[in-house]
Amino acid sequence: MAALRASPVAEPWAALARALPRPQVLLVLSAHWETELPMVGTAPRPPTVHDFGGFPPALERIRYPAPGAPEVAGKALALLTAAGLPASANGCRGLDHGAWVPLLHMYPQADVPVFQVSIQPSLGTAHHLRLGAALAPLAGEGVLIVGSGSITHNLAEWGRLVHQHGSQAEPGSAVAPYVRTFRDEVEAALRRGDVDWLASYRERAADAQRAHPTEEHFLPLLVAYAAAGDRPRVERIELGVDGGVIAMDAFVFTARAA
Repeated sequence: MAALRASPVAEPWAALARALPRPQVLLVLSAHWETELPMVGTAPRPPTVHDFGGFPPALERIRYPAPGAPEVAGKALALLTAAGLPASANGCRGLDHGAWVPLLHMYPQADVPVFQVSIQPSLGTAHHLRLGAALAPLAGEGVLIVGSGSITHNLAEWGRLVHQHGSQAEPGSAVAPYVRTFRDEVEAALRRGDVDWLASYRERAADAQRAHPTEEHFLPLLVAYAAAGDRPRVERIELGVDGGVIAMDAFVFTARAA
C-alpha cells in the first residue's frame, strides 16, 4: 500500500535516493523471488509483476517501466558462477513488488536500469552472506545493491491487528517490545561486523522466530551487508513500525576505503 497512499516510508525512501550517489544500475534482491538455486533476471524490459491479491485495483494499474540491465546481469551471473554458486539466467521474470514499490519513490522516473537476483530460503544464512560477497565487485562499478525485505515480518500478528482495526493496521499502534529488541540486536551485530552472529541469528537473537516465522524477509539484508565488503560502515534509517509489528527500518552499508 506504500505505493498508493501517503506512507511514512515514501519521503524517506525518496530522500535516501537523493543522498546516495546516482547509480548506473540497480540490483534488487527481494523477499518475493524465491528459487531453489540463484537466478539472475536478464530481461531487457522487465514487466511490472503484481504478485499480490486482495488490494485496491489501483495497485494493479501501476507500472514501473524501468529498462533491464542484461549486460550487467550477465556479469552478476559470471560472478556467482566463479564463486561456485550454481546460477542461471531468467529472461522472462519481471520486477516484483519488493522491487518496484520502493523504487517507485526512490527513482520515480524509472530511468535507472534494474535487474533482480533471487534468494534461496532453503539454503540458509551462510549461503546468502556468500551470495553477497560474490556480488560485491558490482558495487565498485556503479551498481546499487538493494536488499528488499523487512527487519521484522510477522504477518500473522499483523493480520490479527488488521482484523481488530478494520482495513489496515493502525500506523500508530504501540510497537511490540520484541520488535525493538530484535532490531537493536541485529543492528549491533551489523555495526560490530559480527558475521558469525548474523549467520546464526536464529539461535542468538531474542524472539528471532517471532520476528521472522520464515526467513525470506530477513535474508536480503545479509546479501546487501556482505556485498559492501568487510565490516562496512552502517547507517540505520528509522522508517517506523507498521501495525506495531512490521519494522520498516532501512540500513545503508558503505564499503570502507582499502
